[in-house]
Amino acid sequence: MRTVRTQPAGTPLGDAFHLYDTTLRDGAQAEGITYSIQDKLAVARLLDELGVGFIEGGWPGAMPKDTEFFSRARSELVLAHSVLVAFGATRKPGVVAADDRQVRALLDSGAPAVTLVAKSDRRHVERALRTDPRENRAMVADTVALLVAEGRRVFVDLEHFFDGYAHDPEHGIGVVEAAVQAGADVAVLCDTNGGMLPLRVAEVVAEVAARTGARLGIHCQDDTACAVANSVSAVQAGATHVQCTANGYGERTGNADLFAVIGNLATKLDMPVLPSGGLADLVRVSRALAELANSAPEPRQAYVGSSAFAHKAGLHASAIKVDPELYNHLDPAVVGNDMRVLVTEMAGRASVELKGKELGVDLDGREEAVGRVVARVKDLESRGWSFEAADASFELLLRREAHGVESAPFTLESYRVILEHRADGHTAAEATVRGQVAGERVIATAEGNGPVNALDAALRKALRPHHPWVDDVELADYKVRILDGQHGTGAITRVLIQSADRTRLWTTVGVDDNVVEASWLALVDAMAFAALTEGT
Repeated sequence: MRTVRTQPAGTPLGDAFHLYDTTLRDGAQAEGITYSIQDKLAVARLLDELGVGFIEGGWPGAMPKDTEFFSRARSELVLAHSVLVAFGATRKPGVVAADDRQVRALLDSGAPAVTLVAKSDRRHVERALRTDPRENRAMVADTVALLVAEGRRVFVDLEHFFDGYAHDPEHGIGVVEAAVQAGADVAVLCDTNGGMLPLRVAEVVAEVAARTGARLGIHCQDDTACAVANSVSAVQAGATHVQCTANGYGERTGNADLFAVIGNLATKLDMPVLPSGGLADLVRVSRALAELANSAPEPRQAYVGSSAFAHKAGLHASAIKVDPELYNHLDPAVVGNDMRVLVTEMAGRASVELKGKELGVDLDGREEAVGRVVARVKDLESRGWSFEAADASFELLLRREAHGVESAPFTLESYRVILEHRADGHTAAEATVRGQVAGERVIATAEGNGPVNALDAALRKALRPHHPWVDDVELADYKVRILDGQHGTGAITRVLIQSADRTRLWTTVGVDDNVVEASWLALVDAMAFAALTEGT
């Protein structure tokens, strides 16, 4: 694998290229995402740790939460790599910039840099602002000049630039020139509606750069699923400032994904956009930011997704066994990720061997055992089982078939579940399990808020005297999927159970036409895996 250039540790990236994050403003416009002030401070700290050059904190004066964020940031936010940016609008038509309350709020925020949004589409100027192009240019120039005179670094986001440029390119050029002549550092060309494609973005960026000589930036929405490609194309055409959001959060379909843009610029264009060591933190920071957004990580996300370097097809696994580079565009470790081999009905011997190596199960010289595992997996998956999301169940199967290891801490004789629905609407569940634990016959009965909870409680009660570690194991998630809708309530059911202890998570699977039995199978595997790793 070729090396990736980064800046030496502890040195600033300089001003040659700007990596600009707007998660706290544009990203917060995503449906379902709301940040508290404490969340916003935490997001900023993570982005600073990664080494992002500029962090847009929000719109002080327009949003009370953002005003308070900037106030608290002055005393609570110590940034090592990043510059905090306040976002706002130019002065209103017919108003002196120094008297505009929104402009004053930008100064009062104390942010060392300000990004102004300005209209660059003549139709928006005339229909939305209800003013004329000359006044619009003056609004930009006056506001930029005031902020620069007050010691602020200024970027100007030219809203709807690409759509406006197609309608009236001279107006767009005029607004760019008004901004830079007044002292703006960067004129940011915005694909606000997200309708552009990469070749056209590159053409426009190159044209505007040639005509104005201005330093240009790019801001892309993802409505055509091209935000990352458009951003990279703009950089290749000469833009030296790129605006993104963490994990692509944003309004409608989102913005250019910060982590994909970083990955492409750093590993494909050899641009040192992060300090040394920053690339290896991409996965960690992406997932931490997803947690703060209360949003599940996207497994298929480029570079940082859990499936980004996951291989399922047997043909792929055979090649990877020879050389991982044959089916990976990048060493996953460069961005802090891992390669995974998924074992499914598509699996061949190479998939099982690679997965065994990943799980620490020695399969060298055990061709017959590998064949048994492949056959067993194909048979079970044909009946509805799925192991690609249930590594713990697959590891148990692998150890049983390859080495005859039976790790279950409990041998079942029978179980019974009673569910009582009373006239007052209250329901109660009781489960009894009978079996062998450490050579002793046990009978354990427990109640729960449903049949699965009652079974779980009864199983734990049976195990606890000999295996006290059961108290550290928690059921973290429970998912049920109906696999064959043709049989209604008698359909085959797949249950996935995610369990956790103090240090790790693992997932087990059970399949049956009875949801309670499917749940029981997954519960037993969960405890068997815990017992295996506890060494008992």
